[in-house]
Amino acid sequence: MPGGDQEPGRYYVGVDVGTGSVRAALVDQRGTLLAFADQAINKWEPQFNHHEQSSEDIWAACCIVTKKVVQGINLNQIRGLGFDATCSLVVLDKQFRPLPVNHEGDSHRNIIMWLDHRAVSQVHRINNTKHSVLQYVGGVMSVEMQAPKLLWLKENLRETCWDKAGHFFDLPDFLSWKATGVTARKPSAASWSFSWKWAYPRGGQRPWSSCWHRSVSLPY
Repeated sequence: MPGGDQEPGRYYVGVDVGTGSVRAALVDQRGTLLAFADQAINKWEPQFNHHEQSSEDIWAACCIVTKKVVQGINLNQIRGLGFDATCSLVVLDKQFRPLPVNHEGDSHRNIIMWLDHRAVSQVHRINNTKHSVLQYVGGVMSVEMQAPKLLWLKENLRETCWDKAGHFFDLPDFLSWKATGVTARKPSAASWSFSWKWAYPRGGQRPWSSCWHRSVSLPY
């Protein structure tokens, strides 16, 4: 743990959410690792190719590991907190409560994980449009991107999830919101970025158009 001669006001905490665990590290201004902690997180596979998690479980694990690494230091000396996570899709209602992403109606399982492949039919239809915006994602979307997953929710869980949804978060953005109360999305989250943020043509113009959204039956 940090010593008493550590320069004040120079600690930083990084939190990384992986597929099976959450890790946190405390470093100083030189990047020296001072403390590390990890915590396992739950995963569910209710049927083939369906992989789900809980945003409540993940946030609780983030809190556990963060408290462990900052134990014994003055919290006023923490200068920054950063999150990184998998490109999983978090679904909340308009009051920021979890919504089920499963046929069982279990709202505790409100995350479609990055490795989930339930939206095979949807991604095929999206790619079959041959829309020009697909050139910004290599010509085809992956089933692990968010657009086909959103379309799957619309077509399969309309009443229990889609119609009640108020917020779709990429997991890193969800964590930032939980920590700050700010819903702004960052421009570098893994899967959401590929399909919604990194897909910018030269000149910075936004490629996603209402025409494309209509062609794949998603709201704009």
